[in-house]
Amino acid sequence: MRVALLTYSTKPRGGVVHTLNLAEALTDLGVEVTVWSLARGGDQGFFRAVDDRVRLRLVPFPEVPGEQVEDRIVRSIEALRDNFSAAEYDVVHAQDCISANAVGRCVRTIHHLDHFTTPVLAQCHERAIVTPYARICVSRAVADEVRAGWGFEPTVIANGVRADRFAAAAASTPRATAARQRWRDRLGPYVLAVGGIEPRKGSIDLLEAYRLLRRRRPDLALVFAGGETLFDYRDYRAEFDRRRAEFGIEPVVLGSVADDDLPALVAACDVFAFPSVQEGFGLAAMEALAARRPVVARDLPVLREVFGDTVGYAVDVADLADRLAEALVADSARAATGFALAAAHTWDAAARAHLDFYRTHALSGAAP
Repeated sequence: MRVALLTYSTKPRGGVVHTLNLAEALTDLGVEVTVWSLARGGDQGFFRAVDDRVRLRLVPFPEVPGEQVEDRIVRSIEALRDNFSAAEYDVVHAQDCISANAVGRCVRTIHHLDHFTTPVLAQCHERAIVTPYARICVSRAVADEVRAGWGFEPTVIANGVRADRFAAAAASTPRATAARQRWRDRLGPYVLAVGGIEPRKGSIDLLEAYRLLRRRRPDLALVFAGGETLFDYRDYRAEFDRRRAEFGIEPVVLGSVADDDLPALVAACDVFAFPSVQEGFGLAAMEALAARRPVVARDLPVLREVFGDTVGYAVDVADLADRLAEALVADSARAATGFALAAAHTWDAAARAHLDFYRTHALSGAAP
């Protein structure tokens, strides 16, 4: 079987992480996989090394200074469409709106639903849900949203997790201990959020909760990692900076962290904050559980579905501060349960479910 997996970026966003891990796991099962992506800004490869057995096709995508988001997305779709040939593959599987618009008839994984107000982006979002002939969601909650909004019945296949990487980073080996200590020497004790500063990640709510939390724990730093995105969040970032200055807070904004360094950064934190207002699964939080870190998440149905009682939940800023404070007290039973949950989500299982899906729906062209 020849499968094309298409994603929009080489940077470490959740959908890209999903694409690469799925590609490698499918390859382990004997599938011939090619990953297609736009190579933004002159990138020569993905943010991490990819198994040599996976074929990579990167479409050059130079930056255009001052380009508006809508224009950049339209240009992204056109660049991928002009270079991709579906005839080479038995299954074409798009992982996001851009790639789904570029290839048209395909399998589509809907990781989460967005809510756009500009006509161009709203139309792209709509086409990327309606045009594919078969759909996968990574959680039942997102599948239910798709059914309620469009009447489709997506198949649910949960994300896998590279739990081994994060468990190793939390181990007591000399190498792992030293890696964690390097982060502690740099940051001290800290609350960590992964995903950058943007509205969907609830970054301003976390900033405000941290203002309350540090009254109880003034030694704690607030650290943000990641943040690669296609969208323009300058207004949100400006409001974040305004509040930061008003509160007298100096969070540490790391930006993108090297893939090899990320597990130790997660394993060294005192508590992992996940106040997203919209998620499809919550891979970053699951990785924190694999590192046996306490996690506090926004109280969303999708996160209740995925995480059960392994994390704390907060409904507002004050509650988030309280739950973060509670999570700082070690709970070995919850840590063990969280690790077991993360370890149970394997990419091998996800790949086998995808392979069954392809055989049942994609190869026959039958919509589920």
